[in-house]
Amino acid sequence: MSSKKSSAVIKPESIQTDIIHQGDCIEIMKRLPEGSVDLVFADPPYNLQLGGDLRRPDNSRVDGVDDEWDRFADFSTYDKFTREWLAAAQRAMKDTGSLWVIGSYHNIFRVGSILQDLGFWILNDVMWRKSNPMPNFRGTRFTNAHETMIWCAKNKDARYTFNYDAMKSLNEGLQMRSDWTLPLCTGEERLKKGGGDKLHPTQKPESLLYRVIMASSHPGDVVLDPFFGTGTTGAVAKTLGRKYIGIERDADYIAGAKRRLAKAKPVDDEKLLTTLSKRSEPRVPFGSVVERGLLTPGTVLCDASGQHTAKVRADGTLISSDHRGSIHQVGAAVMGAPACNGWTFWHMKMGAGLVAIDVLRQKVRAELGEALQ
Repeated sequence: MSSKKSSAVIKPESIQTDIIHQGDCIEIMKRLPEGSVDLVFADPPYNLQLGGDLRRPDNSRVDGVDDEWDRFADFSTYDKFTREWLAAAQRAMKDTGSLWVIGSYHNIFRVGSILQDLGFWILNDVMWRKSNPMPNFRGTRFTNAHETMIWCAKNKDARYTFNYDAMKSLNEGLQMRSDWTLPLCTGEERLKKGGGDKLHPTQKPESLLYRVIMASSHPGDVVLDPFFGTGTTGAVAKTLGRKYIGIERDADYIAGAKRRLAKAKPVDDEKLLTTLSKRSEPRVPFGSVVERGLLTPGTVLCDASGQHTAKVRADGTLISSDHRGSIHQVGAAVMGAPACNGWTFWHMKMGAGLVAIDVLRQKVRAELGEALQ
Protein backbone atom coordinates (compact mmCIF):
# COMPACT_ATOMS: atom_id res chain seq x y z
CA MET A 1 0.00 0.00 0.00
CA SER A 2 1.33 3.40 -0.92
CA SER A 3 2.12 5.76 1.96
CA LYS A 4 2.57 8.79 -0.30
CA LYS A 5 1.11 11.95 1.23
CA SER A 6 -0.34 15.00 -0.47
CA SER A 7 2.14 17.81 0.25
CA ALA A 8 0.53 20.75 -1.55
CA VAL A 9 -1.29 23.23 0.64
CA ILE A 10 -4.97 23.40 -0.31
CA LYS A 11 -5.92 27.07 -0.36
CA PRO A 12 -9.57 28.09 0.09
CA GLU A 13 -9.57 30.06 -3.16
CA SER A 14 -8.20 27.08 -5.10
CA ILE A 15 -10.27 24.26 -3.57
CA GLN A 16 -11.19 21.69 -6.17
CA THR A 17 -14.05 19.24 -6.29
CA ASP A 18 -14.53 16.09 -8.33
CA ILE A 19 -11.00 15.13 -7.40
CA ILE A 20 -9.18 12.39 -5.48
CA HIS A 21 -6.40 13.49 -3.15
CA GLN A 22 -3.78 10.84 -2.48
CA GLY A 23 -2.46 10.87 1.05
CA ASP A 24 -3.35 10.84 4.72
CA CYS A 25 -6.98 11.82 5.27
CA ILE A 26 -6.35 13.66 8.54
CA GLU A 27 -3.65 15.91 7.13
CA ILE A 28 -5.56 16.60 3.92
CA MET A 29 -8.83 17.39 5.71
CA LYS A 30 -6.97 19.84 7.95
CA ARG A 31 -6.01 21.78 4.82
CA LEU A 32 -9.50 21.89 3.37
CA PRO A 33 -11.25 25.24 3.84
CA GLU A 34 -13.15 25.33 7.10
CA GLY A 35 -16.89 24.96 6.60
CA SER A 36 -16.64 23.93 2.95
CA VAL A 37 -18.33 20.50 2.89
CA ASP A 38 -22.06 19.73 2.88
CA LEU A 39 -21.93 16.00 3.55
CA VAL A 40 -19.33 13.54 4.82
CA PHE A 41 -19.63 9.82 4.28
CA ALA A 42 -16.93 7.83 6.02
CA ASP A 43 -16.17 4.12 5.76
CA PRO A 44 -13.14 3.97 8.07
CA PRO A 45 -11.08 0.91 9.00
CA TYR A 46 -13.14 -1.33 11.28
CA ASN A 47 -10.19 -2.64 13.30
CA LEU A 48 -11.49 -6.20 12.85
CA GLN A 49 -8.70 -7.78 14.90
CA LEU A 50 -8.78 -10.96 12.83
CA GLY A 51 -6.48 -13.79 13.79
CA GLY A 52 -5.51 -16.52 11.33
CA ASP A 53 -7.17 -17.62 8.11
CA LEU A 54 -10.92 -18.12 7.87
CA ARG A 55 -11.88 -21.28 5.99
CA ARG A 56 -15.08 -22.50 4.38
CA PRO A 57 -16.34 -26.05 5.02
CA ASP A 58 -14.54 -27.15 1.82
CA ASN A 59 -11.31 -25.71 3.30
CA SER A 60 -11.12 -22.89 0.75
CA ARG A 61 -9.86 -19.61 2.18
CA VAL A 62 -12.30 -16.74 2.72
CA ASP A 63 -11.05 -13.51 1.17
CA GLY A 64 -11.52 -11.38 4.27
CA VAL A 65 -10.05 -8.09 5.45
CA ASP A 66 -6.42 -8.65 6.37
CA ASP A 67 -4.93 -5.47 4.88
CA GLU A 68 -2.38 -3.38 6.73
CA TRP A 69 -4.71 -0.36 6.83
CA ASP A 70 -7.11 -2.25 9.12
CA ARG A 71 -4.48 -3.10 11.74
CA PHE A 72 -4.02 -1.07 14.91
CA ALA A 73 -1.77 -1.80 17.86
CA ASP A 74 -4.57 -1.53 20.43
CA PHE A 75 -7.89 0.19 21.15
CA SER A 76 -6.14 3.31 22.39
CA THR A 77 -4.35 3.71 19.05
CA TYR A 78 -7.59 3.18 17.15
CA ASP A 79 -9.45 5.68 19.34
CA LYS A 80 -6.77 8.33 18.79
CA PHE A 81 -6.98 7.82 15.03
CA THR A 82 -10.79 8.00 15.13
CA ARG A 83 -10.83 11.17 17.21
CA GLU A 84 -8.37 12.90 14.88
CA TRP A 85 -10.12 12.12 11.62
CA LEU A 86 -13.56 12.95 13.04
CA ALA A 87 -12.30 16.29 14.37
CA ALA A 88 -10.77 17.11 10.99
CA ALA A 89 -14.02 16.20 9.22
CA GLN A 90 -16.06 18.27 11.67
CA ARG A 91 -13.90 21.29 10.95
CA ALA A 92 -14.38 20.90 7.19
CA MET A 93 -18.16 20.58 7.49
CA LYS A 94 -20.56 23.46 7.00
CA ASP A 95 -22.73 24.27 10.00
CA THR A 96 -25.64 22.90 7.96
CA GLY A 97 -23.79 19.75 6.98
CA SER A 98 -24.05 16.23 8.31
CA LEU A 99 -21.86 13.17 8.64
CA TRP A 100 -22.48 9.46 8.13
CA VAL A 101 -20.05 6.86 9.40
CA ILE A 102 -20.43 3.13 8.89
CA GLY A 103 -19.00 0.32 10.97
CA SER A 104 -19.51 -3.10 12.50
CA TYR A 105 -19.72 -4.29 16.09
CA HIS A 106 -15.92 -4.21 16.17
CA ASN A 107 -15.75 -0.42 16.07
CA ILE A 108 -19.06 1.39 15.78
CA PHE A 109 -19.64 1.76 19.53
CA ARG A 110 -16.24 3.32 20.01
CA VAL A 111 -16.89 5.65 17.06
CA GLY A 112 -20.27 6.64 18.48
CA SER A 113 -18.80 7.53 21.85
CA ILE A 114 -16.12 9.71 20.26
CA LEU A 115 -18.70 11.42 18.04
CA GLN A 116 -20.59 12.50 21.12
CA ASP A 117 -17.39 13.56 22.89
CA LEU A 118 -16.63 15.87 19.96
CA GLY A 119 -20.05 17.51 20.10
CA PHE A 120 -21.67 15.85 17.09
CA TRP A 121 -25.43 15.39 17.50
CA ILE A 122 -26.61 11.89 16.58
CA LEU A 123 -29.76 11.93 14.45
CA ASN A 124 -30.19 8.23 13.70
CA ASP A 125 -28.39 4.97 13.72
CA VAL A 126 -29.33 3.14 10.53
CA MET A 127 -28.96 -0.61 10.28
CA TRP A 128 -27.88 -1.89 6.87
CA ARG A 129 -29.30 -5.39 6.83
CA LYS A 130 -27.49 -7.42 4.19
CA SER A 131 -29.83 -9.54 2.12
CA ASN A 132 -26.93 -11.86 1.16
CA PRO A 133 -24.52 -11.92 4.14
CA MET A 134 -21.50 -14.16 4.42
CA PRO A 135 -22.35 -17.19 6.60
CA ASN A 136 -20.63 -17.88 9.89
CA PHE A 137 -18.63 -20.85 8.64
CA ARG A 138 -17.44 -22.00 12.05
CA GLY A 139 -20.93 -22.06 13.52
CA THR A 140 -19.72 -20.41 16.73
CA ARG A 141 -21.76 -17.19 16.48
CA PHE A 142 -24.81 -15.72 14.80
CA THR A 143 -24.33 -14.86 11.15
CA ASN A 144 -23.17 -11.25 11.09
CA ALA A 145 -25.86 -9.93 8.76
CA HIS A 146 -25.77 -6.17 9.31
CA GLU A 147 -23.62 -3.09 9.65
CA THR A 148 -24.51 0.11 11.46
CA MET A 149 -24.39 3.66 10.13
CA ILE A 150 -24.50 6.66 12.46
CA TRP A 151 -25.95 9.84 10.98
CA CYS A 152 -25.23 13.05 12.86
CA ALA A 153 -25.32 16.83 12.60
CA LYS A 154 -22.31 18.99 13.34
CA ASN A 155 -23.71 19.96 16.74
CA LYS A 156 -26.93 19.94 18.73
CA ASP A 157 -28.26 23.20 17.31
CA ALA A 158 -27.22 22.70 13.69
CA ARG A 159 -29.73 22.80 10.87
CA TYR A 160 -29.12 19.86 8.56
CA THR A 161 -30.54 18.56 5.28
CA PHE A 162 -33.07 15.75 5.35
CA ASN A 163 -35.00 15.08 2.17
CA TYR A 164 -37.89 13.36 3.90
CA ASP A 165 -40.20 13.34 0.89
CA ALA A 166 -37.53 11.86 -1.39
CA MET A 167 -36.97 9.01 1.07
CA LYS A 168 -40.70 8.46 1.35
CA SER A 169 -41.01 8.35 -2.44
CA LEU A 170 -38.18 5.81 -2.68
CA ASN A 171 -40.12 3.69 -0.20
CA GLU A 172 -43.37 3.65 -2.23
CA GLY A 173 -45.02 6.42 -0.25
CA LEU A 174 -44.24 5.04 3.20
CA GLN A 175 -42.06 6.79 5.75
CA MET A 176 -38.59 5.27 5.44
CA ARG A 177 -37.41 3.34 8.46
CA SER A 178 -33.96 3.10 9.96
CA ASP A 179 -33.43 -0.50 8.86
CA TRP A 180 -32.40 -0.83 5.22
CA THR A 181 -32.32 -4.24 3.53
CA LEU A 182 -29.86 -4.05 0.65
CA PRO A 183 -27.51 -6.61 -0.93
CA LEU A 184 -23.75 -6.70 -0.67
CA CYS A 185 -21.73 -5.38 -3.57
CA THR A 186 -21.46 -8.28 -6.04
CA GLY A 187 -21.41 -9.05 -9.74
CA GLU A 188 -20.37 -6.43 -12.26
CA GLU A 189 -20.47 -3.67 -9.64
CA ARG A 190 -17.62 -5.29 -7.71
CA LEU A 191 -14.24 -4.01 -8.96
CA LYS A 192 -11.70 -6.76 -9.61
CA LYS A 193 -7.96 -7.09 -9.96
CA GLY A 194 -6.34 -8.54 -13.06
CA GLY A 195 -6.57 -12.08 -11.66
CA GLY A 196 -10.24 -11.78 -10.79
CA ASP A 197 -9.84 -11.18 -7.05
CA LYS A 198 -11.67 -8.30 -5.35
CA LEU A 199 -9.81 -5.03 -5.72
CA HIS A 200 -11.09 -3.81 -2.34
CA PRO A 201 -12.32 -6.15 0.42
CA THR A 202 -15.04 -3.84 1.75
CA GLN A 203 -16.44 -2.10 -1.34
CA LYS A 204 -19.90 -0.78 -0.44
CA PRO A 205 -22.90 -1.15 -2.78
CA GLU A 206 -23.99 1.91 -4.73
CA SER A 207 -27.57 1.39 -3.50
CA LEU A 208 -26.42 2.18 0.05
CA LEU A 209 -24.71 5.44 -0.96
CA TYR A 210 -27.66 6.35 -3.16
CA ARG A 211 -29.91 6.52 -0.10
CA VAL A 212 -27.35 8.35 2.02
CA ILE A 213 -26.66 11.03 -0.59
CA MET A 214 -30.30 11.42 -1.62
CA ALA A 215 -31.37 11.70 2.02
CA SER A 216 -28.93 14.33 3.22
CA SER A 217 -27.72 16.53 0.36
CA HIS A 218 -28.92 18.62 -2.57
CA PRO A 219 -27.74 18.77 -6.20
CA GLY A 220 -24.54 20.82 -6.36
CA ASP A 221 -23.57 20.03 -2.75
CA VAL A 222 -20.03 18.90 -1.90
CA VAL A 223 -19.69 15.34 -0.60
CA LEU A 224 -16.46 14.38 1.15
CA ASP A 225 -15.29 10.78 1.56
CA PRO A 226 -12.06 10.57 3.58
CA PHE A 227 -11.71 6.82 2.96
CA PHE A 228 -12.51 6.86 -0.74
CA GLY A 229 -11.45 3.32 -1.61
CA THR A 230 -12.75 2.37 -5.03
CA GLY A 231 -14.94 5.46 -5.33
CA THR A 232 -18.48 4.33 -4.57
CA THR A 233 -19.30 7.68 -2.95
CA GLY A 234 -17.86 9.63 -5.86
CA ALA A 235 -19.64 7.57 -8.51
CA VAL A 236 -23.04 7.98 -6.87
CA ALA A 237 -22.43 11.67 -6.10
CA LYS A 238 -21.54 12.30 -9.74
CA THR A 239 -24.64 10.48 -10.98
CA LEU A 240 -26.87 12.46 -8.63
CA GLY A 241 -25.45 15.85 -9.57
CA ARG A 242 -23.33 16.36 -6.46
CA LYS A 243 -19.66 17.27 -6.28
CA TYR A 244 -17.21 14.99 -4.53
CA ILE A 245 -13.86 15.15 -2.78
CA GLY A 246 -12.15 11.82 -2.24
CA ILE A 247 -9.12 11.07 -0.08
CA GLU A 248 -7.28 7.76 -0.45
CA ARG A 249 -3.76 6.48 0.22
CA ASP A 250 -3.69 3.35 -1.94
CA ALA A 251 -2.65 3.95 -5.55
CA ASP A 252 -4.39 0.80 -6.82
CA TYR A 253 -7.69 1.82 -5.25
CA ILE A 254 -7.35 5.29 -6.75
CA ALA A 255 -6.70 3.87 -10.21
CA GLY A 256 -9.81 1.68 -9.94
CA ALA A 257 -11.88 4.60 -8.67
CA LYS A 258 -10.80 6.82 -11.56
CA ARG A 259 -11.81 4.20 -14.12
CA ARG A 260 -15.14 3.85 -12.39
CA LEU A 261 -15.76 7.58 -12.18
CA ALA A 262 -15.00 8.01 -15.86
CA LYS A 263 -17.92 5.68 -16.61
CA ALA A 264 -20.39 7.34 -14.23
CA LYS A 265 -22.92 9.43 -16.13
CA PRO A 266 -24.55 12.37 -14.33
CA VAL A 267 -28.24 13.17 -14.57
CA ASP A 268 -28.17 16.47 -16.45
CA ASP A 269 -31.66 17.75 -15.63
CA GLU A 270 -31.71 19.01 -12.03
CA LYS A 271 -35.52 18.84 -11.99
CA LEU A 272 -35.16 15.05 -12.13
CA LEU A 273 -32.95 15.06 -9.04
CA THR A 274 -35.09 17.00 -6.59
CA THR A 275 -38.24 16.03 -4.74
CA LEU A 276 -40.41 18.93 -3.69
CA SER A 277 -41.64 18.67 -0.13
CA LYS A 278 -45.33 19.16 0.49
CA ARG A 279 -44.53 22.41 2.28
CA SER A 280 -42.56 23.80 -0.64
CA GLU A 281 -45.19 23.06 -3.28
CA PRO A 282 -47.22 26.05 -4.44
CA ARG A 283 -50.41 26.70 -2.50
CA VAL A 284 -53.52 25.99 -4.55
CA PRO A 285 -56.83 27.44 -3.33
CA PHE A 286 -59.81 25.18 -3.92
CA GLY A 287 -61.34 28.07 -5.84
CA SER A 288 -58.64 27.61 -8.51
CA VAL A 289 -60.01 24.16 -9.23
CA VAL A 290 -63.49 25.61 -9.70
CA GLU A 291 -62.22 28.52 -11.82
CA ARG A 292 -60.45 26.14 -14.18
CA GLY A 293 -63.61 24.09 -14.63
CA LEU A 294 -62.08 20.97 -13.09
CA LEU A 295 -65.11 20.93 -10.77
CA THR A 296 -68.34 22.73 -11.60
CA PRO A 297 -70.71 24.38 -9.12
CA GLY A 298 -73.28 21.86 -7.92
CA THR A 299 -70.89 18.87 -8.04
CA VAL A 300 -71.57 16.56 -5.11
CA LEU A 301 -68.53 15.52 -3.09
CA CYS A 302 -68.46 12.86 -0.40
CA ASP A 303 -66.05 11.28 2.04
CA ALA A 304 -64.41 7.95 1.22
CA SER A 305 -67.24 5.97 2.85
CA GLY A 306 -70.02 8.01 1.24
CA GLN A 307 -71.46 8.90 4.67
CA HIS A 308 -71.01 12.68 4.36
CA THR A 309 -71.83 14.78 1.30
CA ALA A 310 -71.51 18.43 0.28
CA LYS A 311 -72.00 20.48 -2.87
CA VAL A 312 -69.47 22.75 -4.57
CA ARG A 313 -70.43 26.42 -4.65
CA ALA A 314 -69.41 28.90 -7.37
CA ASP A 315 -67.17 30.81 -4.94
CA GLY A 316 -65.06 27.76 -4.11
CA THR A 317 -66.75 26.88 -0.84
CA LEU A 318 -68.85 23.86 0.09
CA ILE A 319 -72.32 23.57 1.51
CA SER A 320 -73.73 20.55 3.30
CA SER A 321 -77.10 20.11 5.00
CA ASP A 322 -75.81 21.83 8.14
CA HIS A 323 -72.54 23.58 7.30
CA ARG A 324 -71.03 26.06 4.88
CA GLY A 325 -67.35 27.03 4.44
CA SER A 326 -64.05 25.93 2.95
CA ILE A 327 -63.34 22.31 2.07
CA HIS A 328 -61.38 22.07 5.32
CA GLN A 329 -63.97 23.74 7.54
CA VAL A 330 -66.91 21.70 6.24
CA GLY A 331 -64.88 18.47 6.41
CA ALA A 332 -63.98 19.15 10.04
CA ALA A 333 -67.57 20.11 10.88
CA VAL A 334 -69.20 16.97 9.46
CA MET A 335 -66.65 14.79 11.27
CA GLY A 336 -66.92 16.72 14.50
CA ALA A 337 -63.12 17.10 14.40
CA PRO A 338 -60.96 20.14 15.25
CA ALA A 339 -59.29 20.11 11.82
CA CYS A 340 -59.44 18.36 8.46
CA ASN A 341 -57.43 18.20 5.25
CA GLY A 342 -60.26 18.72 2.81
CA TRP A 343 -58.12 17.76 -0.17
CA THR A 344 -57.80 14.19 1.05
CA PHE A 345 -61.15 13.98 2.91
CA TRP A 346 -63.47 14.92 0.05
CA HIS A 347 -63.83 12.60 -2.92
CA MET A 348 -65.45 12.84 -6.34
CA LYS A 349 -66.85 10.18 -8.61
CA MET A 350 -64.47 8.99 -11.30
CA GLY A 351 -65.56 6.04 -13.38
CA ALA A 352 -67.02 3.42 -11.10
CA GLY A 353 -65.16 4.60 -8.04
CA LEU A 354 -64.22 7.54 -5.85
CA VAL A 355 -61.03 9.59 -6.06
CA ALA A 356 -59.77 12.20 -3.59
CA ILE A 357 -60.03 15.74 -4.98
CA ASP A 358 -56.32 16.12 -4.24
CA VAL A 359 -55.71 14.79 -7.78
CA LEU A 360 -57.15 18.09 -9.05
CA ARG A 361 -54.77 20.09 -6.87
CA GLN A 362 -51.85 18.10 -8.26
CA LYS A 363 -53.07 18.80 -11.79
CA VAL A 364 -53.10 22.55 -11.09
CA ARG A 365 -49.62 22.34 -9.54
CA ALA A 366 -48.33 20.54 -12.61
CA GLU A 367 -49.73 23.26 -14.84
CA LEU A 368 -48.12 25.93 -12.66
CA GLY A 369 -44.81 24.10 -12.85
CA GLU A 370 -44.91 23.91 -16.65
CA ALA A 371 -45.72 27.63 -16.85
CA LEU A 372 -42.63 28.45 -14.79
CA GLN A 373 -40.27 26.38 -16.95
